[in-house]
Amino acid sequence: MGMLPITIRKRTINKADVDLIQATVDKHWDKGRKHISKILCHQWNWRQPNGRLKDMACRELLLTLKRKGLLTLPPRLTSAHNDKRNRAIPVVEIDQSPLQGKLSELPPVTLTLVRNTKLEPLYNSLIQHHHYLGYRQIVGNHLKYMAFIEDRPVACLGWGSAAWSVKSRDAFIDWDKATKGRNLHFVANNTRFLIPSWVSVKYLASKILALIVKRVSDDWLNTYHHPLYLLETFVEKDRFQGTCYKAANWICVGQTKGIAKKGHDHLFHGNVKDLYLYPLRKDFREKLTG
Repeated sequence: MGMLPITIRKRTINKADVDLIQATVDKHWDKGRKHISKILCHQWNWRQPNGRLKDMACRELLLTLKRKGLLTLPPRLTSAHNDKRNRAIPVVEIDQSPLQGKLSELPPVTLTLVRNTKLEPLYNSLIQHHHYLGYRQIVGNHLKYMAFIEDRPVACLGWGSAAWSVKSRDAFIDWDKATKGRNLHFVANNTRFLIPSWVSVKYLASKILALIVKRVSDDWLNTYHHPLYLLETFVEKDRFQGTCYKAANWICVGQTKGIAKKGHDHLFHGNVKDLYLYPLRKDFREKLTG
């Protein structure tokens, strides 16, 4: 065990921890990995800021120890493939006739939170079949919104947990690693923003962004029991100019290096992205560095 101690998901594991984990695994061997993970989370009181167990982080920790030959785990009780995550997203038929005009001459734009509602399949369908990145089931905290003009959907917005390693953002906030670890959950990432091709309304995108920043923190608080102080999004430079974010007063603070983490490796993919941030409070730095 010469590679110990080891830090996984910001938790440092030493030999005594491995012995305790293996004893817990052996005791609950027949109950499966998910049950073992929850037992360990309870033993460590390892929880998210909203009080929920860090079950997914713990399972990653267990798998990492197993891959390094430090731990023996029982076989999976179910397939490693998540049927819900990998199932085909069906097409939901909607009116795709052109919607054009000046924003000032159209009915008001409304914004609806659609996660866990009857509108969520429509959101998933639009993202899957009309967004260049498609739909991916998000693990962790996330919200889904749709914008409407009367009864016609005109946009979809997805929000998830903030990215971990972003140097320009961390410098903008004045974060060190420890402070970021305590406060990253107060930042959310705009992971998807879609206006379908048949909708052509000037200033619609920036209008929707203006609406979302007024409510997303309250919705996050109602769902996950803590507010948001800062929003982030990544815009591919070769594909978009970030015009709507600029018009909505988001701040471009830097660029990514075109590198993505896959498993335990960092791979160069070449898709350089601009990073835009939107503070939700004047004292966001004080809140995020406290």
